[in-house]
Amino acid sequence: MKKFIVLIYGLIAYLVFLISFLYAIAFVGDFLVPKTINSETESTGLSAIIINLSLLSIFAIQHSVMARPAFKAWWIKIIGKAAERSTYILLTSLALLLIFWKWQPINTVVWEVGNSTLAMLIFGISALGWLIVLLSTFMISHFELFGLTQIFDNFKSRTSKSATFQTNFLYKIVRHPIMLGFIIAFWFTPVMTLGHLLFASVTSLYILIAVKYLEEKDLRKTLGKAYEDYQQKVPMILPFSKIAK
Repeated sequence: MKKFIVLIYGLIAYLVFLISFLYAIAFVGDFLVPKTINSETESTGLSAIIINLSLLSIFAIQHSVMARPAFKAWWIKIIGKAAERSTYILLTSLALLLIFWKWQPINTVVWEVGNSTLAMLIFGISALGWLIVLLSTFMISHFELFGLTQIFDNFKSRTSKSATFQTNFLYKIVRHPIMLGFIIAFWFTPVMTLGHLLFASVTSLYILIAVKYLEEKDLRKTLGKAYEDYQQKVPMILPFSKIAK
């Protein structure tokens, strides 16, 4: 019964992730969903900026702290190894949904592309960014990354294999193609409002800091020389840039 509960819990966590991911595309792209980054109900003033920064900070803290090996080792003792990744995914998705729900649009236009053809091209590049994010998860192990492998192995009384170091496809071009995809998706927009600019700037800054000073540090500690050699050969996020740790 416990294994069945963990299985259902993990599937629910994955469903919440799918909802948050699809909503994120529409939220940032400013289409379809009732509340977007540029919704008509505009907020103004310092309070809107403070609220938005607080929302982004909640996500950043949750996403970073729960991803650290020391926290995971402690958390596994409480939640169990099989459910650890699903719990991380669930809380990350809920933090995203909180941002979408409470976001304060600031619709002062920073730039706007008037040419419809060029606007569609920019929108297409943004869509490409989201596609890069999704495809990059499958280039390593999508189902392990989102906890499904762990819950199914647990249900079948199998021991999940440790994650292996893989450099498939886009991972031969940049070390973190998922993050590259997010940056492309966030910045390529035909209409950049002040609220959207705040969102793109803060999330991009967080990505760069978290990857360089947290995730890369953990990867070097876990993988050792194999990852250090990888760092020397492949840029961190910007393709074809000068190789640097």
